[in-house]
Amino acid sequence: MDCFKCLKGQSSYNSGKGKSHVDQIKYGYSLVKGQATHPMEDYHVAKFEKIDEHELGMFAIYDGHMGDSVPAYLKKHLFANILKEEEFWTDPMRSISKAYEKTDQEILANSSNLGRGGSTAVTAIIINGRRLWVANVGDSRAVLSRRGEALQMTVDHEPNTERGSIENKGGFVSNMPGDVPRVNGQLAVSRAFGDKSLKTHLRSDPDIQNATIGTDVDVLILASDGLWKVMTNQEAVDIARRTIDPQKASKQLVDEALKRESKDDISCVVVRFR
Repeated sequence: MDCFKCLKGQSSYNSGKGKSHVDQIKYGYSLVKGQATHPMEDYHVAKFEKIDEHELGMFAIYDGHMGDSVPAYLKKHLFANILKEEEFWTDPMRSISKAYEKTDQEILANSSNLGRGGSTAVTAIIINGRRLWVANVGDSRAVLSRRGEALQMTVDHEPNTERGSIENKGGFVSNMPGDVPRVNGQLAVSRAFGDKSLKTHLRSDPDIQNATIGTDVDVLILASDGLWKVMTNQEAVDIARRTIDPQKASKQLVDEALKRESKDDISCVVVRFR
């Protein structure tokens, strides 16, 4: 279910919601285009699917750069590639890692059609309402609330923190132009899908974390850096927990980021557990 709303007659929201069939886990999402002149480059996934005797919740934020072709490709193919791995049900970590790498290779092989751009990714898979697997490449982030305390489930892949890996591959990190560290002065993340011209200096392997969903877990937030640039993990959790309806919670998070003058595309998925 999608709906579109306007903020001050300027910002167009893409928002919606849904729920699981088994455990009554609910989710909502809100996305809004930033102030750049290019089209919206954030994409999302938010859905539950029954697969044999299992129910999977699949959630993602893909934050593209230099076009929307790569995040659009990820939206269509990344989860499908994860589920194609024969070991998924017995070794989710290995399967997610292999699928991330394979998907990046597909994108690079199709660069003539997809262009020279790239994308971050943060994905979350909830298995039977009990087990959570989170993976990420880039600086889109997942944050879990356990007893109201914000727990970051992802690693922000920033050029300064992975400078050694970049330099060992013949690249460099520079704050010019601007004041943000960038790979070869161009890209503000050290891991990404695509970006063929920079690929020899970038990584695309994900960081992967998992958690048990017990009664102490109430909220999961996935968002692009348009939100995290202006908000701490705990601030986001506090806002999301105040509202039972996850769609309203996701919109409140986006509204707050706009109020704090975030100028980037902003995308947010909120999952509310039992």
